[in-house]
Amino acid sequence: MELSHFNEQGRARMVDVSGKEITRRTAAARSRVHMAPGTLDAIKAGTIGKGDVLAVAQVAGIMAAKQTASWIPMCHPLPLTGIDISFSDNDLDELYIEATVKTTGLTGVEMEALTAVSAAALTVYDMCKALQKDMIIGPTMLLSKSGGKNGDYALEEE
Repeated sequence: MELSHFNEQGRARMVDVSGKEITRRTAAARSRVHMAPGTLDAIKAGTIGKGDVLAVAQVAGIMAAKQTASWIPMCHPLPLTGIDISFSDNDLDELYIEATVKTTGLTGVEMEALTAVSAAALTVYDMCKALQKDMIIGPTMLLSKSGGKNGDYALEEE
């Protein structure tokens, strides 16, 4: 596959998507925050001193998805039509964050979904760091994407 991310001088450029077809595009991503069982219990009980961790992380993820082009230099600013962030856990020591991002446009929303879960995970860390500094974020991954000339993708999980 030939990538179009370089100009004639071999320097990075923002890809011209003006010739692409407008299609519905969706992407889903996941991240994980590994923490001590007591930290996860405190998040679920709502006893973290800074407030409702999941509510703040959800808003942070939504805000980050909308600002992806400001964070990632070669991303196109996109009019997002939907952002959904959800949380689950393993009832022990891992919090899972998933984001689904949608648009109708010329380019995909994979980076927006990845940015959403990354910002949400960082927000969880920020809100809980007084309780635990050795939390581990990751892995962060694209779960799926649909729409566009390259077609659909779904992560094959083990």
